[in-house]
Amino acid sequence: MPRRYVAVCGASDATASQLEAAREVGKLLAEAGVVVLNGGLGGVAGAASEGAAGAGGTVVGILPDEDRHGANSHLTISLPTGMGQARNVLIVTAAETVIAIGEGWGTLSEIAVARRIGRPVVALDSWSVKGLESVDTPADAVRRALE
Repeated sequence: MPRRYVAVCGASDATASQLEAAREVGKLLAEAGVVVLNGGLGGVAGAASEGAAGAGGTVVGILPDEDRHGANSHLTISLPTGMGQARNVLIVTAAETVIAIGEGWGTLSEIAVARRIGRPVVALDSWSVKGLESVDTPADAVRRALE
């Protein structure tokens, strides 16, 4: 069976509860055998990476800069792009589904691009956007992302 790819997008300045949710989402995705994609830095991306790596999962970070400086230590693969925030398009395009956690502007751009190209997005403590499915728990987010 082919592996699934799910992006976990979220604020770099996330709250403690959002970071905990991201860790749990990463863990649950890894336990389901999913490749976790994210922006490769800190905040939600770092927490999701930590959760997935701790569960033995594969974590791909698509980095904004031209080098790996600043990449979180939980990545299996780190891909520098030199594209800055434009790398958000790569993150959501490479994923089959997106889980958004938190309300950063970058997160909103990822939600918009994902929806524009037809990727499902599940929101967990994130933006309230018409047509965006919101859930209450990390388990619900992962379940919906894998449906």
